[in-house]
Amino acid sequence: MSEPVEKSENILDASAGKGVPNGGNSAKTQEDFDLATIYVSDAQYNRNIYFDTSPQAVRLYLLYNHWVFKVLLYFFILVNLSLAVFEEPALVSLPTWATMLVELLCLLVFSVRLAHYAKVISRDKFWKDPKNICIIVVLLLTLIDMIIYGGLKAANCYSVRWSRVLRPLLLINVTEGRQLRRAFRSIRNALPEISYVFVLFIFSVLLFSLMALKLLSKRDLKTIEGTPYFTNYLEIMFELYVLVTTANSPDVMMPAYNQSSVFALFFILYILINTYIFMSVFLAVVFNNYKKYLKEEIRQLVRAKRHKMARAFGVLQEQKEGGQPVVSHENWNKLVRQVRPDISNAHRELLWRVCDDDNQGFIGKVAFVQLADLLNIEVITLKSRPHPLGSLIPNLYQSGPSRLLCRLVQHRGFVIAFDLIILVNAVFIGLDEENPLISNSEWFFLAIYVLEILLKLYVFEPRAFFSKHSFWNWFDTIVVCAALIATIINSALKSSGGYTSRQVLDIVFILRVLRLIRVVDRIKRFRAIINTLIRIGPAILTFGQLILVVYYIFAMVGMELFKNKVKFYEDLSNPESTYCGNPLLKGSTFAQLGYCKNNFNNVVSSFILLLELTVVNQWHDILLNKHPPMLTAGTGFATVTHKSALIFFVLFHVLVVIIIINIFVAFVLEAFFVEYSVGKGDLQTSLERKIEELELAVAQENLEDNLVNAMETIDNDLGTGQSPTANLPTLLFKVASKRYRTVDALLQRMFEADLDPEDFAENDIPEDQAGNFANPTFAPA
Repeated sequence: MSEPVEKSENILDASAGKGVPNGGNSAKTQEDFDLATIYVSDAQYNRNIYFDTSPQAVRLYLLYNHWVFKVLLYFFILVNLSLAVFEEPALVSLPTWATMLVELLCLLVFSVRLAHYAKVISRDKFWKDPKNICIIVVLLLTLIDMIIYGGLKAANCYSVRWSRVLRPLLLINVTEGRQLRRAFRSIRNALPEISYVFVLFIFSVLLFSLMALKLLSKRDLKTIEGTPYFTNYLEIMFELYVLVTTANSPDVMMPAYNQSSVFALFFILYILINTYIFMSVFLAVVFNNYKKYLKEEIRQLVRAKRHKMARAFGVLQEQKEGGQPVVSHENWNKLVRQVRPDISNAHRELLWRVCDDDNQGFIGKVAFVQLADLLNIEVITLKSRPHPLGSLIPNLYQSGPSRLLCRLVQHRGFVIAFDLIILVNAVFIGLDEENPLISNSEWFFLAIYVLEILLKLYVFEPRAFFSKHSFWNWFDTIVVCAALIATIINSALKSSGGYTSRQVLDIVFILRVLRLIRVVDRIKRFRAIINTLIRIGPAILTFGQLILVVYYIFAMVGMELFKNKVKFYEDLSNPESTYCGNPLLKGSTFAQLGYCKNNFNNVVSSFILLLELTVVNQWHDILLNKHPPMLTAGTGFATVTHKSALIFFVLFHVLVVIIIINIFVAFVLEAFFVEYSVGKGDLQTSLERKIEELELAVAQENLEDNLVNAMETIDNDLGTGQSPTANLPTLLFKVASKRYRTVDALLQRMFEADLDPEDFAENDIPEDQAGNFANPTFAPA
C-alpha cells in the first residue's frame, strides 16, 4: 500500500515551485496579503462594503469580520428581540429596570459595532449608506422611548413601548443581514406589479359583493343564528374576501344554497374567478418579477465579486517574461492559507491544480478569479485507515471466516435485509402494545440493531465509521443506544410496580419511530427530493427570518392594541372562562370554540395567533367570531375593541399570505427546478475531473448519495483493510454534489448560464471607488 500513498503525496506536491516567475520570490508584504485576503473573503461571501484600503483600516476590517464578533452581534440581537418575553404584557415578568438595563447593554454593543464599522470605511461613504442611518435612528429612537417610558412608569402614568416595533430593523440593517435585505428588496420590486393585480382583484370582490347584495338582500334569508343574511354591503364584501381564502366555505353559501340550488352557481363562479384565477395570477406575477429582479441583482453581485477578485489579483500579481501578469504558486498558497486556514494542505494543493491546469507554476487572471467559487464548493476528504483489530489480532482478523464476514456486511444484501427488518419493526410498532408477544418483540429488534452496529464496527474502521460526515452512522447508533437504555429503564420501572412509567414509554415509542426515517434514505426518488429541499434549506431560512421580522412587528403592535382584551383561564370552573374574561364575549362562538388562548397577552401567544392567521383556516373566526359566517353583534377582536381592528388583520393577511408567501413559493419553485434538474456547474466538473486525473477519487459505487452529502455514510467505507479500497491512496477526495457554502453560491448557480466568465465589471467602477463596491442598482424595466 506504500506505493499508492507515495504516489498521491507526490502528485499533490508536484507543482510546488515549478515554473514560478522570478524564482517564486515575490516582494509582497504582509499588508499586501491582508488586503488580498479581504478581497477574496468578501468575494467568497459576497460582502459589499466600502472599506478603506489603508493598512490600519485593513487590520480593523479583518477584525470586524472575525466570526466571534459576528456571533456576539447576533447573540445581542437575539437578546434584544427576546426582551419582549419579559416586558409587559409579559410571558415571564421582570422589573422594568432589569429589561431596560439589558436593552441598554444591547444598544451599547450595537453602537460599538457601528463605530467599528465607521473606522473601516471612509466618513463620506458611512453617512451615505442608508443602513447606517437607519441603525443610528433606531438606536436614538429606542433611547428616547426608554427615557419617556421609564419616566411615565415612575409617575404611574399610562405608557406605550412604541420603539419595540423597530427592533427587527437592526437585524435587517446590520452588514451581515444582506440576505434579509435582498428578500425585502424582492418584496419592494414586486409590489408595483402586484398592486395592479390586487386592485383588479378588489374590484372583482366589490363587483360580486354588489351582485350578492342585489340578489339576496330582499329574500329575508337568515343565518343559523337567526340574523339577517347578506343585507349589509361592507359585511358582504368582507365575507366574500374571506371566501377567497376558503376559510368560511361552505358556511357563507349555505343560507342562499338552502333557499335555491341556483345560488350555488354564483358562489362557484366567484371562487373560480377570485380564488383560482386571481390567486394564481398573483403567484405568476410575483414569480415573474421576483425572478427578473433577482437575476439582475445576482448578475451584478457576481460581477462585483469578480471585480474584487481582480483587485486581489492586482495586489499579488507579478510580471512574467513577456509582460503577462500572473500570480505564483507561492503567493497563491499563502493567500489561501489566510483565507481558509481550516482546509488541509492536500485540499489546498488540489485547488491549485484545478487553477493551474497546465502545471505551469503560475496562473493568470481568469484562473485566479475562480478561486472564490472554488472555495465555495464543498469537498469531502476521506482517509483510509487500517482497522485496529488488524494490528491487535491480525491472524484472526485476516482469517478466512473474518474475510467472509466482512464481505457479507459490505454486500448490498446486508443493507436490504436490515431495511426489511425496519419495515417489519414498523408493523409491530403499529400493533397493540399490550400484547405480550408484541411488547417482547422489541427486545428482538433491539438485539438485531445492536448486532448490526457491532458488525459494522468490526468491518469498518471506527474513526471512519464515526467521522463528522457519517450522519446516519451517528443517527443509528444514538437512536438504538437511547432506545435500549429507555427500554431497560421502562422494563425496570414496570417490574417495580407502583409507577406507570408513561413518560419513559413515550420516549421509547418516539425512538422506535425515528428508526423508520432511515428507510426514506434508501429510496432513490425520495432521496432526490429530500436532498434538493435540504440543499436549498439555507436560502429558505432567509424567508424564515423575513417572516419572523414581520411577525415580530405585528406582534408588538397587536400586544399594544389587544392586550388583555381576551383572557385564557386554565381553571375551567372559573365562570369567566366561558366568555374569555370579557363580558362582550358572553354566548359567543369565539368562546364556545375554545379560542380564548388565541390572544395578544404575550409575545408567544401572539406569534401562535399570527401563525394561525397565516394558515388562514378559521382566521375570520379569530377576528370576528364568525362561525357561522355572518358578522353578528357577537365577538372576536373587532367586537372587544372596534371594527377598525379589521384593518390590522386584513393588512397582515395581504402582506404575509398574499405577498410574502407567494414570493417564498416563487423562490422555492425556482431553486427547486434548478437543483432538481440542472447538472453540476463547469467549475465543479473541472474539480471532479482533476480529482480523477490525480487518481484521488473515490469509486462511484462507493458513493451512495444519501439524504445529505454531509450526512453520508459509505457502506464500503474507507476504514478497513478488508474493503476493495484497501489499495487506494490513504487520502481521497469527493465533491459534495451541488452543495454550497453560501446562499449566494446557490443563487449564482440559478443564473450562471447568463453570466460571462470574463466579465470583471472593471469598466463600470469609478476610479475614486477602486476596490470598493456600491450596492446593486437596477436598470429601468
